[in-house]
Amino acid sequence: MSTRAALPDLSDDVCARLRDAFRRTGYDTDGVVDALGPAHAALGRGEPELAYRATRDAGELGTLIRLFLLGSTEAEKDVEAAFAPLSLDDAVAATLLVPATDGYRAGLDVRPHGDDEGSWWVVNDLDADILGQLVPEDHVLGVGHASLSLIRATSRREVGSLLDVGTGNGVQALHATRHAKKVTATDVSARALALAAATFRLNELDVELVRGEWFAPVARRRFDQIVCNPPFVVGPPRVDYTYRDSGLAGDDASALVVRQLPGFLNDGGTGQLLASWLHVEGEDWGDRVTRWLPAETDAWFVQRDIADPGLYVGTWLRDAGIDPRSPEGRAKSGAWLDWFAENDVQGIGFGFVTLRRASGATPTIVCEDLRQAYDDPLGAEAANWLDRVEWLRANGDSLLDVRFRVPESVLLESVAEPGEEGWATTVQRLHRTDGPGWSHEVDELATRLLAGCQGALPLEDLIVLLAAAQGLEPGELAEAALPVVRELVRHGMLLPAA
Repeated sequence: MSTRAALPDLSDDVCARLRDAFRRTGYDTDGVVDALGPAHAALGRGEPELAYRATRDAGELGTLIRLFLLGSTEAEKDVEAAFAPLSLDDAVAATLLVPATDGYRAGLDVRPHGDDEGSWWVVNDLDADILGQLVPEDHVLGVGHASLSLIRATSRREVGSLLDVGTGNGVQALHATRHAKKVTATDVSARALALAAATFRLNELDVELVRGEWFAPVARRRFDQIVCNPPFVVGPPRVDYTYRDSGLAGDDASALVVRQLPGFLNDGGTGQLLASWLHVEGEDWGDRVTRWLPAETDAWFVQRDIADPGLYVGTWLRDAGIDPRSPEGRAKSGAWLDWFAENDVQGIGFGFVTLRRASGATPTIVCEDLRQAYDDPLGAEAANWLDRVEWLRANGDSLLDVRFRVPESVLLESVAEPGEEGWATTVQRLHRTDGPGWSHEVDELATRLLAGCQGALPLEDLIVLLAAAQGLEPGELAEAALPVVRELVRHGMLLPAA
């Protein structure tokens, strides 16, 4: 690993002048996309040449794009013009720039990041590809796939207070400022807090920053919402990089967050986090994660992927810039795989966890595989899932009195196979076309019952009519139907009529 210089100090004055330069040159999400055109997608694939060509005639904006997004060394006069009114001396002192033989190169990664409402700038460390060497232990990661996944999986309903645990470069807190009146962010890394502070100053946002491990910095405080992108890499208890390694063995880091987070929520408060869990021989993964939960906590565990241990180790070695074929890579791989073998690890699950403090209530705990592809952000669905769970808790004993309707987003799919008398239906499946794209196989009785759920008659009347038509006992049919109804309600595929 490389050695680290002193902490960057991007003062209010430096950030103000840098912000002026960015605004003047149009260095924001729209400006970068417009300047790069089709090269923007190629850059996302790790193909920079088109971006170099696209920025040749982009003036000062092109200089900033090449500096920060491509890792290029730029001529002194061009950098001076692009950074004005921030002087080169002040930019170097703040570690934004590093003098090079033929000009200047970036000392930090500063790039636009936006949502549907606008654009920010995020400050973090340069990655190994641009540095040309392994990054230090206290490396502050940029906005990667995991960060973006958590952003999409977080509910954006308005709250009074929000806590971002392990803020890193501050991107989760940035998004939180859209819907939370007060945002607090913590990190164990002094460097992460310094760069997060720069992110917030640059964007003129007031976010409280406190340093410490896990929830210790906010002891005896409670929040309406908590988000956490913890160091969730599983394996032997070591720390190569603070952004991904907790020093705890196995999946203990994820277990710690799930176990402690609800205690820092106000009643009814919610939490969203990324997590990993071990798939151990002879153990159901749902049973494993359920044991992490404290009492009186609603929980929705969504498994998005299961990694093979060998592929998992190789992925994280490459993430650190280590060639798995090198002597160092083979040594680390061997120790990691030995640990997995010693602990009967068959796979590593990864996904999202939604929690709610449900004081005084019988909690709902659901563990689901959602490994299918879907486009809708999970955050809105998580909030709606909690609403439906609460509705079922309040109305679960009186479902027969409820008038239900099937939403327009739910379709009935039929699969048929050829037979002696023509096509014979073998599978009927309800499919929700929005959200996570849930599907449920249903039998003929269920399809007929759901066909009547148009908001006109209560469920009990529909069951009585269906039972009479089929020559069945209404009580037995109701007993069979209610668990199906509850599951469909929980998945938003059957809703109470307004």
